[in-house]
Amino acid sequence: MRPFWVHQLAEYLIGISMVAQGMQDISPLVPALAGALVMVNTSIVRGPLGAFRLVSRGIHRWLDVVLMAAIVAGIVQPWVAVEIGGRLIMVVLLLPLGFLWFYTDWAEGKERKTRREASAGSTGDVVGRSAGRMAANAYLNGKNAIKKRSQ
Repeated sequence: MRPFWVHQLAEYLIGISMVAQGMQDISPLVPALAGALVMVNTSIVRGPLGAFRLVSRGIHRWLDVVLMAAIVAGIVQPWVAVEIGGRLIMVVLLLPLGFLWFYTDWAEGKERKTRREASAGSTGDVVGRSAGRMAANAYLNGKNAIKKRSQ
């Protein structure tokens, strides 16, 4: 699972890409609007890169689904003219949005901390002890080698 800040950063980049592509089309309305909605959506969530922090990550999770459906509707709608390049870029950028949505860790602070502590178990203690033993053995071996050389 990806950390949530990666999700937010990628959404900002996807939104900027959609707006930039839309501005290069003859009819920029739909791609630019889709990109702006992606950036607004990621800026209102409570997360490390959120600007306004109005909604929780759980709500943002489902707003992402609604936003992806709105982008699909913008791609296939016949009322507003959208160049084929704009449609294509929206399809291409919709794919990483779907992968981001699927592979993101949506848990917030305390929930994530307790889950990580529970999954860590005693392996952290075992690794710490073995690292300490290896460091002590390396120190003692070095000390003994210096002692043997001086004799």
